[in-house]
Amino acid sequence: MTEKKKSRKKALKDSQLIIRIAGSERDRFVSLCDRLDTSAAREVRRFIREFLRDHEEPSNG
Repeated sequence: MTEKKKSRKKALKDSQLIIRIAGSERDRFVSLCDRLDTSAAREVRRFIREFLRDHEEPSNG
């Protein structure tokens, strides 16, 4: 992998978001993600990207 690709990948996932939810909801979510052959992290990232796309003002750039 080239240095450019390595630095780009690192830049994409360089922060954490810690949330508190009920343990039973977390377990159900993780279990459903497993059944759908995806990961909880991937689905949370997808939700965040879609939420930003749907609710942010378009940038002038």
